[in-house]
Amino acid sequence: MKSWFLLSVFLVAFVACQQQTNEKPFIAIEGLDPTIQPGDNFYNYVNLKWYDTAQIPPSQSGVGAYRFMNYQQRLKLQGILDSVSKSNNPAGSLEQKIGDFYASGMDTNMINQRGFEPLKTGLERINAITSTADMLTLLAEETKLSNVSLIDFQVSPDQENSSMNMGHIYQSGIGMPDRDYYFKTDTATVAIQQAYKKYLADLFTLTGSDTALAQKNAVLVYNIQKQLAASHKTNVELRDVKANFHKVGLAALNKQQPNIGWTTFFQHLGATIDSLDIAQPGYYDKLNTLLKSIPLEDWKVYLRGNYISTYADYLSKPFVNSSFEYSKVLTGQTMQKTRGETMSGMVDTYLGQALGQLYTKLYFPESAKTRMLELVNNLQKAFSNRVDKLDWMSDSTKQKAKVKLFAITKKIGYPDKWREYSKVNIVRNKYFENVVSAAANNFQYNFAKLGKPVDKTEWFTTPSTVTAYNNPSANEIVFPAGILQPPYFDNNADDALNYGGIGMVIGHEMTHTFDDQGAQFDKDGNVKNWWTPEDYKKFKAKTQQVIDLYSTFTVLDSIHIKGALTVGENTADISGIAVAYDAFKMTKQGQDTTKIGGFTPDQRFFFSVARIWRVKMKDAYLRYWVNNDPHSPPIWRVNGPLMNIPAFYSAFNVRPGERMFLDEDKRIKIW
Repeated sequence: MKSWFLLSVFLVAFVACQQQTNEKPFIAIEGLDPTIQPGDNFYNYVNLKWYDTAQIPPSQSGVGAYRFMNYQQRLKLQGILDSVSKSNNPAGSLEQKIGDFYASGMDTNMINQRGFEPLKTGLERINAITSTADMLTLLAEETKLSNVSLIDFQVSPDQENSSMNMGHIYQSGIGMPDRDYYFKTDTATVAIQQAYKKYLADLFTLTGSDTALAQKNAVLVYNIQKQLAASHKTNVELRDVKANFHKVGLAALNKQQPNIGWTTFFQHLGATIDSLDIAQPGYYDKLNTLLKSIPLEDWKVYLRGNYISTYADYLSKPFVNSSFEYSKVLTGQTMQKTRGETMSGMVDTYLGQALGQLYTKLYFPESAKTRMLELVNNLQKAFSNRVDKLDWMSDSTKQKAKVKLFAITKKIGYPDKWREYSKVNIVRNKYFENVVSAAANNFQYNFAKLGKPVDKTEWFTTPSTVTAYNNPSANEIVFPAGILQPPYFDNNADDALNYGGIGMVIGHEMTHTFDDQGAQFDKDGNVKNWWTPEDYKKFKAKTQQVIDLYSTFTVLDSIHIKGALTVGENTADISGIAVAYDAFKMTKQGQDTTKIGGFTPDQRFFFSVARIWRVKMKDAYLRYWVNNDPHSPPIWRVNGPLMNIPAFYSAFNVRPGERMFLDEDKRIKIW
């Protein structure tokens, strides 16, 4: 999940009936804009009044629901950490580790006193390189600290045997978010390029270079990155599941790319490996060539730039300021986050399941987990019923789809088995070293999986994060405690609001099991065809309809949604709402017509769909979003799917001539 643009939201107030009345308490729907026809722009009809009055905090690039709710989450976490860091905790306990990690990062006086002293040993190692073999050794050592530069090595399931973990190497080597940032010539992107070059120059200056040399080094680093970027696949090409998996033997890879020295790299990494997946071979072919054509001294400058940039945010104020000046241009954020917010995010990143144990005790009751599981099960039944009624799929494929559907693992709230952090060494006055220790532990935690069976109980997000995800290699859907709160989920709300809110999210994640990527995995998480050729051809035609429709939607004047990049998320939105609505109609309220607060159950369902995507963001961040995010901007996560939902037309009497109206034969129905 992720996404957004012009959002505005109706206010939600809990209205408890007073005096002696039998009327049940309910969540009131307020803030609708009567000047907007629901069928013209439902998103704005529900959200525009909120949008026009919402203020984006200076330290944020947006405000509202979904990922911007993590701002409020960090304030909750900060409250926990403030308390824990002031307590006398037993050495080695989770409380001691998270409390001292937080305290070390809050001690900005000590951090500022140290300047860039923590980097000196690493910079000396780079300066001591005398050969390509030395360079590969250093890359391996830095990889063990989770510092990725030219080689991105990871351990995760084998795409063809999802029960076993294997090594993967991915394209890397660049500093800006995506390859296209190096080649676009529009005004906004050129400004980002210039800001990034200035950032690199500032880093060299802050570590002792004079201005002229710093600028020269920045250009050198940028130009190497640009050459590497030219070999990168685009973010649309990266969506091709099969085209980004190439299992090869290590001996064959050494012959194919002799300049890289893979054997040296893996020896120093400590990996016993016979074969691996080289996800994007074109990048490593390019790296193999450049290692020969670019002088070693230039590579050392590149490595210094990458090394300083990796750790800039963990150093003294001038480094943090320089990093922020670049981020400002990239995202539109005008003020740095408070130190407390930054550090709550850092603890969540590096010790997230330790912190999550404290968070869930305070903010996630078991009753919420019980009701959430009921919602998930009902949506699963609704999805199955929809599969039965598909008019474009054969019975044999339907049967396999349902087997896969009911094989989905459901994870709600927090892990059954918590991760431990005994090997992380945390010292209260050594912030930089704490980050390095935690990062090294993260690498070793994942590296230990190499060649081992996959642990299907593992979580890949922290319990406090406002998100949800589908993991196709495990055929699982995951809903952490962080998202199980208003506006998505409310134990006190009627079913219409919960099915339109978290129900849509559940349906969305469930549909990812059958989107353009997920549909290529079988029930066990292997990339394996389970379709008849004719059914898959029809399915691809339907996903092309999604690409075509969303490519017509615009944001920021002439910028269009990238239909091919967002097709999976848009498919999940369209079907997710439809499945959630069907599940809602299985409830008592869904089968009733009694109005609450003047609105029918169906209307309240769709109001909830619109409210969970209420977001207001800076134009710069919206531009960043459209360029990089596989989700559509929020307005189109509402209006786009609802154009294709017949029940929406009935609930609000949407008629021809209204802007959201599509003729029946043009409405998309996949699942």
